[in-house]
Amino acid sequence: MSRQRRLVIASGNRGKVQEFEEHLADFALTLAPKPEELDIEETGDTFLANAQLKACHVAKVLGEWAIADDSGLVVPALGGKPGVYSARYGATDGERIQRLLRELVGQGDRRAAFVCAIVIADPQGQIRAQAEGFCQGEIVDTPLGDRGFGYDPVFREVTSGLTFGQLLPEHKAKISHRAQALRQLYPQLMDLPLMAPADAGADGDTP
Repeated sequence: MSRQRRLVIASGNRGKVQEFEEHLADFALTLAPKPEELDIEETGDTFLANAQLKACHVAKVLGEWAIADDSGLVVPALGGKPGVYSARYGATDGERIQRLLRELVGQGDRRAAFVCAIVIADPQGQIRAQAEGFCQGEIVDTPLGDRGFGYDPVFREVTSGLTFGQLLPEHKAKISHRAQALRQLYPQLMDLPLMAPADAGADGDTP
């Protein structure tokens, strides 16, 4: 009798885990967050490199399929910062936002983009699928809205004219950088042994 396959989400960020659960809800997968004690140092200099590092490490340590993303905010006026250091720009979301706003004081160029790289690795730690997504916007002077997480309240998306902190979750799920990356990933995901019936023992991964 077949059963769903497990896909470990290589993140401890509850906001990200929830978005993955929502986006992948239609797939025959059992999603599970990585163990809290399993930490991965993000030493890559690009979002894709960090996503690859996390997915491969978690997959090899646990011997399971793993999905990881690395995402952040890129602001041209700040030379691309905070970039891959987006989560390390302060101790809390509030501190990160305030630092960003301080650094943009006096800047006429408020353009920004959210970037997301997503990678799936097999139980041997080999990369089997990857994609990148982008969402264009600008940084507002004052946080607006209480939805989302991270820099969402100060990132105003181009097409809606609203910050991610103001957007309804179902709207954000359609236009976000993570949504864009996942749409590119879907065709690759469907071709993976991960999606085969679990009792088929595809790729040597027997239940």
